[in-house]
Amino acid sequence: MAKITLDNLAHSYLPNPQQESDFALKELNHDWVDGEAYALLGSSGCGKSTLLNIISGLLIPSQGRVLFDGKDVTTAPTADRNIAQVFQFPVVYDTMSVRENLAFPLKNRKMDTAEIKRRVQKVAAMIDMEAQLDHKARGLTADAKQKISLGRGMVREDVNALLFDEPLTVIDPHMKWELRTQLKKLHHDFGHTMIYVTHDQTEALTFADKVVVMYDGRVVQIGTPQELFERPAHTFVGYFIGSPGMNLFDAQIDGNVARVGDATVQLDGSYAATGKTQLGVRPEFIRLSSGSDGIPATIRRIEDVGRHKIVRLDVGGKEISAVAAEGENIAADTNRITFAPGGINVYADDWRITPQGAAA
Repeated sequence: MAKITLDNLAHSYLPNPQQESDFALKELNHDWVDGEAYALLGSSGCGKSTLLNIISGLLIPSQGRVLFDGKDVTTAPTADRNIAQVFQFPVVYDTMSVRENLAFPLKNRKMDTAEIKRRVQKVAAMIDMEAQLDHKARGLTADAKQKISLGRGMVREDVNALLFDEPLTVIDPHMKWELRTQLKKLHHDFGHTMIYVTHDQTEALTFADKVVVMYDGRVVQIGTPQELFERPAHTFVGYFIGSPGMNLFDAQIDGNVARVGDATVQLDGSYAATGKTQLGVRPEFIRLSSGSDGIPATIRRIEDVGRHKIVRLDVGGKEISAVAAEGENIAADTNRITFAPGGINVYADDWRITPQGAAA
């Protein structure tokens, strides 16, 4: 296990980058705490795999350093970093049995035969392949082969870090849940530093201690699932985390009052906001009402998703989502929305700001 330090790290695939937009990975400084589980989350092309490949040694960054427990490994090859990496598509030895595939990393390190057998048996149980241990990998399904790849990554207990690059893409939905649970248990039992790349927020939020949200080559927030939900640091985080995502309202902000269209909204503090200013409100904090108080809104449709209802509204020509309890009566004359106390985030040029005098 290792503390991983990213020092002034950035990368461009261009030979002579001149400006920030030339970088696929914008400048980043961060410590990945020894023994924690991280998820790199973002849409395709945001820089997740670039960052993972720099940590693993498959890519040398354009600038900055990577340190494992304070040792500079920026130019060290992957083999010298003592890591295990599982890729999006399975990498297995078809001519070997499942048992031989799982044992391969341990045999290379000349581990005791009895210990190899113990670890292989344990990991086979984790990935539900005990009955197939003596089957050749050739002919197995893609998801079975990916389970072997996952198992081979998990079989070593002495690695500095376990890196996963969208490893569940080819796994069926039920097995995804099982393997995520097993990865969580492995992390709990052995305390490996784990970094897991995904575009799936459910995978990220159920797997990680801390989620690293990336957008346009930049890390826009690192936090617990609760922090990302309650206090999105960037409008992208609010949009990407949650289903439905956070609503955004263009607003003029004057101290502790925001103006949305012709309606006024009382804020929980005084803000000094310039540039493009918006209010971010999760659907769970939208309240439906009728009368003259609040922001004018028109219900367009109601979607019953079982445990709650999603109400789609038109507010000033823009679709807004609200979440209502399954048994909640939605009045036919609903024509306004208000916001629950504490449910408003204020943004200036897409970044969350705090009231004057308040801690971030």
